[in-house]
Amino acid sequence: MQLIPEIRPGQSIELLKALHILTREGKINQDSRRKLKQVYHLYQFIEPLLLEIQQARTDIQLVDHGAGKSYLGFILYDLFFKTLHDTSHIYGIETRDALVKRSQDLAQSLGFSKMSFLNLSVAASITSEHLPSQVDVVTALHACDTATDDAIHFALKKQARFIVLVPCCQAEVAAVLKKNKSKVIRAHALAELWRHPIHTREFGSLVTNVLRCLQLEAHGYQVNVTELVGWEHSMKNELIIASYKNLPRKKPADRLNEILQALGLEDMQSRFFTATPVTANT
Repeated sequence: MQLIPEIRPGQSIELLKALHILTREGKINQDSRRKLKQVYHLYQFIEPLLLEIQQARTDIQLVDHGAGKSYLGFILYDLFFKTLHDTSHIYGIETRDALVKRSQDLAQSLGFSKMSFLNLSVAASITSEHLPSQVDVVTALHACDTATDDAIHFALKKQARFIVLVPCCQAEVAAVLKKNKSKVIRAHALAELWRHPIHTREFGSLVTNVLRCLQLEAHGYQVNVTELVGWEHSMKNELIIASYKNLPRKKPADRLNEILQALGLEDMQSRFFTATPVTANT
């Protein structure tokens, strides 16, 4: 009998206990309920992408960056991948060795044979021989600061069909805005948007995600941005889903360049590189 309505039919109770979503007695507390709701809600966005890949081909190669304790990877495997009879595989990328070992042991104990966990930075994973040359889906859930950008670079290098991002703790753009503030404020009233330090931080976070979306569009992706869950559950709540459609690239590349120029962020062109060469005054 299903005692907890949040848990889906067929879900591995042992997995949820191992992830500490359920207690040893099979109960759930409020913090775990919020975490489970977030992961399930994200799964609702990812499942249609997996089904679309299945319609076009048999197996699915998914890479989860900044995997942490691999909540997302294990839930995806338990709800979708474990019933597949092909070469589909989930790769979890994480820099903390203890978490990698823990996930490896858990996958083995549950018989989740189509999961691999690698102790790599997101940047190092781009050239790792332990990952396929092409992947279908790249996810990065709460990958902090530039790790999200590294995940985007990885996805572009691997020609990912879908990219699912929940960015977190973005500071790099804010630091450059702060450094160049005096120069820009003399030329544009626009700099008032980030003159105060608290606005620099918040505006920098917004600009970072806008630039990421334009970067993906400049590589032919269709981009949708929405909320992951209600703000009462998480303040890091922006969900970016990119689907490769081979769309025109020039306009978003030009727009990205215009924003970099207007905000004094020209030095960041290499971070937000585009498929179409971006030059000033184009």
